[in-house]
Amino acid sequence: MTRRETDALVVGRVVGDVLDPFTRSISMRVIYPNNTEVINGRDIKPSLLLNPPRVNIGGHDLRTFYTLIMVDPDAPSPSEPTLREYLHW
Repeated sequence: MTRRETDALVVGRVVGDVLDPFTRSISMRVIYPNNTEVINGRDIKPSLLLNPPRVNIGGHDLRTFYTLIMVDPDAPSPSEPTLREYLHW
């Protein structure tokens, strides 16, 4: 019996196509100024994304630095994902 994958990053082909598999170590929330939160699988209209979002990164060690890159694995469309690694902001 095969186990069905439920991780949204794997299902959305972010892990595998854009990123190598990894182990999550901290929490992160991305919220745009209009209170739209980025959640895996949520479609957000481009008109709501005019300004860069607020990014809250968890963790207790303030000496640790993180690199954040936003990608859209199916940009501009799922059938033609030619802009999936475009730097959005």
